[in-house]
Amino acid sequence: MAGTVILTGANSSAGLYASEHLLKKYPQYTAIFTVRSTADTDVNTNSLRAIVSRYPKAKASIHQLDLADLTAVHNFATQISNDIAGGQYPPIKSIICNAYYWNLVDDSKLTVDGFDTSIQVGHIAHVALILRLLDRFSPDGGRIELLSSIAHYRKKTAMSPYLPEIPDDLDLLIHPKPDPDKQGRGFQRYGTLKLVITTWLYPLNEYLQKDPKLSKITAVAINPGNLGDSRAFRTNTPNSIKYMQKFVMKPLMPLIRRFADPTFRPSSEAGVDIIELGVGKADDGERGYYTLLEKDEPDPVVLDKETQHKIWVKSAEWAKINKDNTALKVAFE
Repeated sequence: MAGTVILTGANSSAGLYASEHLLKKYPQYTAIFTVRSTADTDVNTNSLRAIVSRYPKAKASIHQLDLADLTAVHNFATQISNDIAGGQYPPIKSIICNAYYWNLVDDSKLTVDGFDTSIQVGHIAHVALILRLLDRFSPDGGRIELLSSIAHYRKKTAMSPYLPEIPDDLDLLIHPKPDPDKQGRGFQRYGTLKLVITTWLYPLNEYLQKDPKLSKITAVAINPGNLGDSRAFRTNTPNSIKYMQKFVMKPLMPLIRRFADPTFRPSSEAGVDIIELGVGKADDGERGYYTLLEKDEPDPVVLDKETQHKIWVKSAEWAKINKDNTALKVAFE
């Protein structure tokens, strides 16, 4: 058996294309696709079902996983771990953390765990999932792929006057303060989420390399590009952004890509690259940050060792991970 690939947010814009590319190009793998809801009324999950149905010989299954509920995440990790141990699924080859949440029209919304939804869905839940399942990777290693973004760079954008930041008080990440500027602060939370994800990548790789049994697992973070056709621009966004996508981003995508932003592209291309980096190149031994499929330098804040340590410790605390429920013991010594 070639191995299991776990993809979260499989019914997102890029996730749907990633799912199809995985089934089409890498049919030897067992695909576990997770979505927030498997209800028959969920049009996006139905789109994922339609994709899976086009590959009747594929080893693929769709699972409900609400990343806004840490109990559900831990239960899911336990179930997958047991299923791999019992031979229902082969060992893991890749975990691809594609799911995220943003809200540009309201203040921070809290999950059932009391955390900001953006940071929990995009980061904390993935921390729990990854660290719980490390001992179920294939003995010959594999890949962990995190989804970063150009938005993680501490640069001004048209979407927000506020820069992404990792505050001295890290509890502000899980409990952001209300602000009248819903779009500006909402996009800042998104950029900060991606900054946190990219920062966490580096101590993860450091600890993996210190454990002989886990050192063949490599972790990468990909900036998949600015996806002008993404559903995200129509979800929890003000009308101005919806109109901009409809009348500017989508029709002018080739011109924007050629003259303004070479990473501005459709979700279909991003979905392919997500699978290529996470699965096709899973054994290349590379680690670190990528823009599309090219190795790149992250924001300088990401490389600060003290910041990395603070993010690592708090992320484990928030995700309810300790030396007793992860194979990565070296990180808790």
